[in-house]
Amino acid sequence: MFFASSATASSSRTTVGSRRIRGISRLAASVVASGLLMAGTLAGAGGAAADEAPQHQGGASAVLDGLKTYDVAVLHADGTKQKLPAGLFEMTVDGGGKLKTYCIDIHNPTQDQAKYLETPWDQTSLGSNKNAGRIRWILDHSYPQIDDLAALAEAAGTGPLTESTAAAGTQVAIWRFSDNADVDALDGQADKLADWLEKSATDTAEPKASLALNPSAVSGRSGERVGPVTVSTNAGQVSVAPPADSASGVRVTDKNGKAVTTAVNGSELYFDVPAASADGSAALTVQATTSVPVGRAFAGATRSQTQILAGSSESTVSASATATWAEKGAMPALTAKKNCAKGGVDVTASNMGDEAFTFELAGAQHTVEAGGSETVTVPVAEDQAYDVTVTGPNGYAKTFKGVLDCRTSGSATTGGLQVQTADQPSTTTATAGGSSTGVQGGLAETGSSNATPIIAGVAIALVVIGGGAVFLLRRRKDQTSGE
Repeated sequence: MFFASSATASSSRTTVGSRRIRGISRLAASVVASGLLMAGTLAGAGGAAADEAPQHQGGASAVLDGLKTYDVAVLHADGTKQKLPAGLFEMTVDGGGKLKTYCIDIHNPTQDQAKYLETPWDQTSLGSNKNAGRIRWILDHSYPQIDDLAALAEAAGTGPLTESTAAAGTQVAIWRFSDNADVDALDGQADKLADWLEKSATDTAEPKASLALNPSAVSGRSGERVGPVTVSTNAGQVSVAPPADSASGVRVTDKNGKAVTTAVNGSELYFDVPAASADGSAALTVQATTSVPVGRAFAGATRSQTQILAGSSESTVSASATATWAEKGAMPALTAKKNCAKGGVDVTASNMGDEAFTFELAGAQHTVEAGGSETVTVPVAEDQAYDVTVTGPNGYAKTFKGVLDCRTSGSATTGGLQVQTADQPSTTTATAGGSSTGVQGGLAETGSSNATPIIAGVAIALVVIGGGAVFLLRRRKDQTSGE
């Protein structure tokens, strides 16, 4: 279930900015209604494709609309008591859909209109949190998944609950596990709910991604089928469209070479590359409409407090993979993901060619023999943006960008960040469950950021990419056997 009776109440508080973002999302959805985006480039030796957007390993991407349903909590830290808003955020999904989330990093700020990406637990603070599974249990057994507030109040023994107090009590219980915070709900019934949830919670497994492709990069020889790329999804079906540039001869097929137009969980997809094709690469994106599983983490593409999913409408989800091929020589495939355990970014290079692939990363040279792979961890400071570039022969370059946000800040390591209090307005960002919206119940109104033009640009770019299921192939220049 999703939103239930809270949807009507929260919609009346929607800001002009969030309506504008929803309009962009609806436009994107109308353009990419076919359900599949396929985009490709043949990367020349003098300039291989560089990823300029934050790395997304599949699923939903969304824009933060703000805190919508909440009440007041009291944080006890360093001998002080601070009042702060606690409750449910809403996000607008790129391509269509709405999400409701709770905060899992009480001391970090939210950035107004921040971009968020569905992210595996091990690439967030949940990866090292022994209580992550208990947070998942709370989400499954409280508001808004349990939208019968009378039944929830009876089970928890709280007395009457409203949407706002139910959301606040749920958030407080989550903070006790996500941040080990000494925090209470100001409302008595909400605090009883938080106590019941904390006491009742049991370990529950991480939900699987709404949509992912694995691996996200493959390589092989022209004249063969390059892959496989395996589909993982909770959707009944994902859409796969044939290449728009039929003259290129590159097709997406199954393992037997049969062209595919749809796929399901477990399907294996291949890039069928004609023997006459010049050395090059292409990107494939599959898309579906589904409810994102409750408990999925959402990390900010910029520094913004990590969120965890409490409810989803039917939403647009997508995942991408790239293929690189050559007639002979090195055939690299590169991927990157955050490694919270080591405090960095793992860059993996595999080589399905018949010659070694030598590349430079973080000031060091590495060589991957034919048929081998190597993973290099690039150290990144916590809460810092990273821009990691792999370079190879003849101008080969591939760039990975993102933000490493692997730990909750904690009161001792906030780095100057202050929790947003109930009587202390902010003009730049909202913190500890704050948002860009006006706050109920006498809480101070929080401010905004300059992210809106960037988000709008991203959304428009998605519309352009998605139009008509485009698959562009550009002849690779300056080819060499060293790639």
